[in-house]
Amino acid sequence: MTFDNWTASQVIDAAAHAVESDPVGFHAALDDIPAAIYVADTEGTVTYYNEACVSAVGRLPSVGVDRWCVSWRLYTPQGDFLPHDRCPMAVAIKEGREVRGVEIVAERPDGTRGRFIPYPTPLFDREGRLSGAVNLLVDISDQPDADFLETRADQCRRLAVEVDDPYASEMLALMAAKYSAQARKGED
Repeated sequence: MTFDNWTASQVIDAAAHAVESDPVGFHAALDDIPAAIYVADTEGTVTYYNEACVSAVGRLPSVGVDRWCVSWRLYTPQGDFLPHDRCPMAVAIKEGREVRGVEIVAERPDGTRGRFIPYPTPLFDREGRLSGAVNLLVDISDQPDADFLETRADQCRRLAVEVDDPYASEMLALMAAKYSAQARKGED
């Protein structure tokens, strides 16, 4: 996913830099980001969110009240309930490290769900002490999930073996490779 030719990693790096370099005036920089982004303190309390968060999670987060997350409810991609205190943002703050390569499912108050790749990134003050974290939520709801793509790849591989036509078999093998590559790309 790109944001005006920026990758998600570049966007979160720029957001983290904006918050760290101007802890009071960073709002304008985050408001310009066309994706859901929010900030939390060292206790996980949400201190700021941009307007894109409201659209993404279907609710107004409560600054100073919500902890760890701006979403109403969270789930794993497998459908298991994920408590907010174990979400990627909570891990980033509690462990003082970036969390990458995970997917979450956010349920909105109206019951609809969206798939997101979060980019929680801890923030540090000038003395190197943890001061909070910033999180970018990249909406991947419209992208097929890796399990679906791998299922399609497996189907193509089986057909490639069963088909009695070398050309069709080759095309099916190419399709399987393409599906597998797309599934791996979504996991990055």
